[in-house]
Amino acid sequence: MLLSEMMKKIRFYLCWAVLLLLVPSCKDTLDLAPEDYFGNNNYWQNEAQVSNFMVGLHKQFRDNQFQFLRLGEMRGGIYSNVDRQATSLNELPLIEQRLEETSSGVSSWAGFYGPILQINLFIQKVEAIGFLAETRKNYLLGQAYALRAYYYFHLLRTYGGVPLVLEADVLNGTTDAVLLRKARSGEQEVLAAVKADVSRSLSLFGAQASATDKSLWSPNASRMLKGEVFLWSAKVYGNTADLAEAKTALNAVTGTSLLPVFSTVFAYNQKNNNEVIFAVRYRVGEAEMTGVAAYTYSTFNLNGLHYKDSTASAGIGNFLVDPLLLAATNSQQVIQRYGYTFELFQSYDLADTRRNATFYDYYKVNTDVKPYVATIKNTALVKFLGTIDANKRYFSDDWPVYREADRLLMLAEITNAEGGDPATYIQAVRDRAFAGKDPKPFVNKGKDANELAIFEERTKEFVHEGRRWYDLRRMKYGTEPLVFKSVNHPYGVLDKTTQGYRILWPIEAAIWTNDPLVTQTPGYSTARPN
Repeated sequence: MLLSEMMKKIRFYLCWAVLLLLVPSCKDTLDLAPEDYFGNNNYWQNEAQVSNFMVGLHKQFRDNQFQFLRLGEMRGGIYSNVDRQATSLNELPLIEQRLEETSSGVSSWAGFYGPILQINLFIQKVEAIGFLAETRKNYLLGQAYALRAYYYFHLLRTYGGVPLVLEADVLNGTTDAVLLRKARSGEQEVLAAVKADVSRSLSLFGAQASATDKSLWSPNASRMLKGEVFLWSAKVYGNTADLAEAKTALNAVTGTSLLPVFSTVFAYNQKNNNEVIFAVRYRVGEAEMTGVAAYTYSTFNLNGLHYKDSTASAGIGNFLVDPLLLAATNSQQVIQRYGYTFELFQSYDLADTRRNATFYDYYKVNTDVKPYVATIKNTALVKFLGTIDANKRYFSDDWPVYREADRLLMLAEITNAEGGDPATYIQAVRDRAFAGKDPKPFVNKGKDANELAIFEERTKEFVHEGRRWYDLRRMKYGTEPLVFKSVNHPYGVLDKTTQGYRILWPIEAAIWTNDPLVTQTPGYSTARPN
């Protein structure tokens, strides 16, 4: 999609981002102001307006939560492509690695240029403001640069090279479609821009402490982002010196610790807990997490044949009706449109508390024969079930973007890449998972074995947190990313020889049709003229 076309809606987006959550009095202003009121200097007049715009940017970030999940997890090999509840599954071309120009998985560059262009406007306007105290101004700009880096980091890991738009040109009066065209920058150029933005963010934050409200971007979140970006740079692009930069950033995160109980991290009544570094905020009456209900079950299809026990040993009459109390959901359709593989559930040790805090396992059982036979083994996601309020289910748990367990496991990965023993970091996560009674404590067995152990730990720890696909691309056995099928491990999802180009996603034809400077992602068949 041509970037200029997206700008046709920019005035609406600007008003929406600032006002949807915010000041009711602005409605009168909208009624009286010219159409482009929020696109000119009339708006940027006081701190409340600037702060409200930043809240609007975070609201838009929340609206992209399911896109972050889609890009970071669905291609990771842990989603089932088999319908187990007489429904139809969503996004199978993506899950089955069948992406093409005609079936690109996501469209319009994942929809991220709208938020990026608003962030560009914010940076331009706030950098020119003189009425804000310097510390407040720098904190807000630190948030903006980091948010832009986060979006571009997703684009880099998804598409490789993408158009780099770092100025608010269209909002400053540039409307010529030809002038607004942008070719795809190279991956190294995009990586450099992401690094520059996150470094600029940390410089602006300086020594300021992270706010107690962890639903807003903070210095600690920027340190986590820098750690993640520089780890990616080191392992994907071979910039080995960046391992040290990543480690320094992650070690600079302060004030966080693992909670003793895994499930508590995500509990509705535990928002802003000590493990969370930055999270997307949901609350009853404000917003619910998109899509969680589609990872559960349809109560209609439990149909008197499903049991908690695969042998139905509790008795034929004790079939499941609505064990998770989902039927009274507030607004989302409760059904299974996405399902994790049962093999993922089985990969957890029985004593691993993450198993039942992540999944509810249930079984369709044939009771016409003896012994009874489990004909379907299934799971529902319970990790983000939310809360019941006034007898209705609200999927309003927070969604962690960064938390302490991620920091520890990234440090384990960095230490392993440097040839050290990652035991200290990985054992802390395992000890929490097993309530301090790890039946198989981690043992340093060499770089490749350690890498697989860290990967397995990340898989079990971060289900539905948008990590698995990126982990497959970044982590390695020998010199080969885990994303490629191998005799050395069972995790690969692509054949390197025939599908190696598919580590990056294709773009749809509408993008290059509207902007002739844009080329298709290398390797994909395209109808685009040379």
